[in-house]
Amino acid sequence: MQVGFLCYNGKFYSSGDPIFTADNRSFRYGDGCFETMRVHQGEVVLSDLHFERLLASLHLLHFDIPSHFTKAFFLRQITDLCHKNNLTHMARVRFSVFRADGGLYEPINNLPCYLIQAWELSSTVLELNENGLVLDIFPDARKTSDKFSSIKSNNCLPYVMGAMYGKQHGFNEVLLLNQYGRVADSTIANVFMVHHKTIYTPPLSEGCVCGVMRKHLLNSELPFKIEEKPLTIEDLENADEIFLTNAIQGVRWVGLFRDSSYGNATAAILHEVLFDGKV
Repeated sequence: MQVGFLCYNGKFYSSGDPIFTADNRSFRYGDGCFETMRVHQGEVVLSDLHFERLLASLHLLHFDIPSHFTKAFFLRQITDLCHKNNLTHMARVRFSVFRADGGLYEPINNLPCYLIQAWELSSTVLELNENGLVLDIFPDARKTSDKFSSIKSNNCLPYVMGAMYGKQHGFNEVLLLNQYGRVADSTIANVFMVHHKTIYTPPLSEGCVCGVMRKHLLNSELPFKIEEKPLTIEDLENADEIFLTNAIQGVRWVGLFRDSSYGNATAAILHEVLFDGKV
């Protein structure tokens, strides 16, 4: 069975090969960020938004970005890896960036290293979930609302623990709250709710990740009114619908949050609009 390949700083390695040392700054400190993308028939879906977010994150983290690190370079590295792994239909790709080895908390330099991984992705991700997700709150951590909270950071501990909590308690997903006790995001998605025919999602100032699908929806012409506003637990409990978004699965609707149940009329229309290529 073929092991497959990954790309590390522009070179291909067998995915089972050791490539990091104990001085790797992502391992030591979570010093870096990443993008998770869906590649469909050789094209990175929403590539402009992914590259825009990656560059914004690298600037926020004070990386020295090489002149060759362009969108064309970014996309070529991804598509070359997918081709090498014979992922011609659909793939999930993770593009991780971390600071070069050396130093303690203070780095020796700010040069970026990168790692790209690709896996086959089932076409079922293009289908709206048949059963509504069971959702609850992760009680053991809070997300801060600061200039770094919108980054997809390599330091993912609250999300890891949240995902473990969800599995232990039989939830499909859990929400993380910010320091004010309001909704930030879920372990792998942004949160939206529908109330009186208007869609609401927390602004970035509430501590949520700047999701690519979230931004895509906010910037698109949709058959719904959509607004950013802080969301409380009570808001969600009184919502008409709740749905989650990310770049891999698009839209997933929530059927149960605590003692409240929901339909999926708005999510179903959004899903059809997104995957029919109309948005």
